[in-house]
Amino acid sequence: MGIAILLMGGLGLVVGIGLAIASKVFYVYVDPKILAIEAALPGANCGGCGFPGCSSNAEAVAAGKAAPNSCVAAGPEVAEAIAAILGVSVEAKEPDIALPGCTYGVADADTKYLYDGLNDCRAVALLNGGMKVCTIGCLGLGTCAHVCPFDAITMGPKGLPVVDEVRCTGCGTCERVCPKHIITLSSVTRRILKEYTTEDCTTPCQRACPAGINISAYIGAMAQGDHLRAVQVIKERNPFPTVIGRICPRPCENECRRQYVDEPVAINFLKRYAADYEMAQGKHVQPYKAPDTGRRLAVIGGGVQGLSAAFFAARLGHATAIYEAQEELGGLLRSAIARQRLPMAILDWDINGILDMGVTTHTGQQFGQDLTVPDLLSEGYQAVLLTVGGWDSRLTRTHGRGEASPAPGCHLLIDVAKAGSEGYPSITLNGHVIIIGNTHLTPELIARCKTLGAAKITLVTREAGLMAMDPTLADVRVAVGISRLHGQGKNLLGVELTDLESGTQEAMDANHVVFTAGRIPELIYTPTPNTAEGQASADVGYNGAWEAIPPYKQPAFHHETGLMAPGDVLTDFSAAIKAIAAGRRAAVSVHQVLYGMPMDLPDHVVAPDTPVQNVHHVDRVPVRLRQIMPLAAPAKCARGEECEKGYTPEMAQTEADRCLQCGLICYLREKDAPAPQTAVSA
Repeated sequence: MGIAILLMGGLGLVVGIGLAIASKVFYVYVDPKILAIEAALPGANCGGCGFPGCSSNAEAVAAGKAAPNSCVAAGPEVAEAIAAILGVSVEAKEPDIALPGCTYGVADADTKYLYDGLNDCRAVALLNGGMKVCTIGCLGLGTCAHVCPFDAITMGPKGLPVVDEVRCTGCGTCERVCPKHIITLSSVTRRILKEYTTEDCTTPCQRACPAGINISAYIGAMAQGDHLRAVQVIKERNPFPTVIGRICPRPCENECRRQYVDEPVAINFLKRYAADYEMAQGKHVQPYKAPDTGRRLAVIGGGVQGLSAAFFAARLGHATAIYEAQEELGGLLRSAIARQRLPMAILDWDINGILDMGVTTHTGQQFGQDLTVPDLLSEGYQAVLLTVGGWDSRLTRTHGRGEASPAPGCHLLIDVAKAGSEGYPSITLNGHVIIIGNTHLTPELIARCKTLGAAKITLVTREAGLMAMDPTLADVRVAVGISRLHGQGKNLLGVELTDLESGTQEAMDANHVVFTAGRIPELIYTPTPNTAEGQASADVGYNGAWEAIPPYKQPAFHHETGLMAPGDVLTDFSAAIKAIAAGRRAAVSVHQVLYGMPMDLPDHVVAPDTPVQNVHHVDRVPVRLRQIMPLAAPAKCARGEECEKGYTPEMAQTEADRCLQCGLICYLREKDAPAPQTAVSA
C-alpha cells in the first residue's frame, strides 16, 4: 500500500511538473478586454455581425475592425457597455433593413428552366445565369429565406423574397448568400450614398434621370392611389418635386419603353400631380432621416445645389446651416425663370420643405466679405461646403460687378483682369500664383498677374499638348490636376498636384489659384487633421489650419481627378435637376470626408455609356395615348398666371396606368394575351 501511494504521488508530481512546464511553453495570452467584450455579448452566435460567433466578433471589436454596436441580436445597452470597456462613445445606430431589388421573378419569365436537384440560388447561378431571361434577376429558390437567422424573409407568391421589417435585424446574412446581389441591406444613409451599378435592377428612365429618381416606384404608388407615398419616393432623390414637375427637361421620358408602342409616359407631369397633391394637403411629407450624428456642416450658397446639399446632409443626420448672400433663398430659380412657368409660391413651398428637414438659414451674408471659411471652422463647424454657383448666379448678386472671393486665395480670371476697375474689387496677388484650366491665355493676362504682385506664375493644364509658352511669363505643368488645397486662416499655402497619367501626387507651395472659368469650383473645407494624434483639429480645438477637396465626380466622369476636370460644370448647371444631383453628391462627399470613407466610385457604376441589359421592343402592350397637359387661356398666361394647369385626378390615374412598371429588361405585359411558355430542363 505504501509503495502504491508513493508511486501515485510521484506520478502526480511528474504530471504536475509537466503541466506547469506546458502552461509556460504553450501559454496563449487572452486580452482581458476581449474577454470582457465577449461576456457583454448575448452569446447568440447567430453570425449576424458578419463574424463566425461572438468570440470572433469580440476580437474584431477589440481590434477596431468592428463597432461596439455591431451585434445585431443585442440592444443599445450592450453597445454602451462595450463602448465603456473600450473607452469610446457610440453614435445612434441607424437600422439596416434587407431590401429586395428585383420587381419580377421566375414566375413572370417567358421561358422556364427546370433545375433538378439544385434547389439553391448559389448553385443555380453557376449554370449560366439561372432563369436565362434576365441574367441579373432573382432566381426565386429562396436561399435568402433559408439562411435568415431571424425568420424575417419569406418567398412571396411571385417567387420574390418578402422581408418582415419587424423581424429583420439588418444582419446581412441574406445579402452575403445572394449570388445575384438582388437582396441587399438598405437604410437612409445607404440610399443617399448609393450610386447605381450594373448589379442593380434599374430602369431606362431611372438611369436617364440625373438625380436617379426611382420613377417606376413612384408611378406605381400613384397608380394605386397613394400619392403621398409617391412624393416620399421622389424626395428620396429630389427635394424640389413641385418645382421640377414644372421645369424639368425630362430626359427620362426620352428613354421610356412605351415609345416602342405609342408615346412615353408623362413622367414629369405625374411628378407634378403628386407634388401638387401634397401641397394641397398643406403639410410636407418627408423621406426618412438618419439619427443625429452630432456633426455640424455649413453650406455656402442657397441656390438649387446648396439647398439640395443641405437637404441631403440633414437627412444624413448632420446639423446643417445655409449661408446665402441674397435676402431670399432659391438662386436662379427665383431670378431667372418666368413666373408663368414657376410661380414663387411653388418655389417657396419646396424650399420650406427643405427647411422642415431641420436646415437652418442665414441670409444677407456675403461670403468672403461678411464671413469666411476660417470664421465658420472656428465656430465649430466640422466642414464647410462651397456651392456659390457660376456666372449667372453671380450676376444676380452683384448686377455685373465683381465680388470678394468666397474661397481663400482663389480667384476667377475675369476678376484678376478687371481688378480695381468697372466696379470690380481690387486684388493683391503675392508669392506664387497658379493659373489653372486654359492653355491659350494671352501674354497680357499672364502679365496682369505680375502687375498685381505675383512673384512667380505656374500654368497648370490637363491637356497633354500645349503651344510653346514664353518661359519668362510662366512655368507650365502639363497633364496634371489640382486635387487638394491647404492653408492657414485666410491664406492659401499650397496645393496638391496629381499626375493624370501615373496618379502620383506632389505638394506645391502656392499663395493664389486663378480659375479660367466662370465658377469657383465646389470645395469641401475641413480642419487639417492632426497627424500626431490622428484626430481632426476641430476635435481638439481649431488651430486655423484647413484643407479643401472637391466632391467626387458624377458617374460619367468618375475616373477623372482634380479641379476643372472633364464633366465638371464651368459656370451654372444647364438644368435644375442636374444641380440637385450635384447637391446630393456634394453632401455624400462631405459625409465621406467626416467619416474617413473612400470617395472612389466602383468601376461598374452606371453611366450614360455603360453597357446595361435593355430591350429595344415590347410585346403585348396595347396602344394607350398620352394624356395632354391642359393649358390656361392665353390671356391668363399673359397676365403671369401659370400656363400649364396640371392633370385632373382622372387624367393622372389614366397616365399612371400607362407605366409598364419596368425592371431591368422586364415590363408589364397585357394579362389577357399570355404568351406561350416553354419549359426547358437543365
